[in-house]
Amino acid sequence: MNNMNQMMKQVKKMQEQMLKAQEELGEKTVDGSAGGGVVTVQVNGHKKVLSINIKPEAVDPDDVEMLQDLVLTAVNDALTKADELANNDMGKFTGGMKIPGLF
Repeated sequence: MNNMNQMMKQVKKMQEQMLKAQEELGEKTVDGSAGGGVVTVQVNGHKKVLSINIKPEAVDPDDVEMLQDLVLTAVNDALTKADELANNDMGKFTGGMKIPGLF
């Protein structure tokens, strides 16, 4: 019975650490970019877009599609990096296993 209590304490401690790590992900940021940095996007570890920066040289009124592609590429780059950040931070609790709904 003592082993069960010890195991439950360890599980509770791990849950608390995971919750803290998930909260901390919201405070961490990553940047994605496209076009050699003419478009940059910053997202947090919860995949919330915090900012989009477009340099004036990226704006060509005659080629709006290029700007749209640059923004899309930068957002996807930032979201990929946010996934990597979450996997690195949370992977230490899951041993690299992907647990649906966890992150």
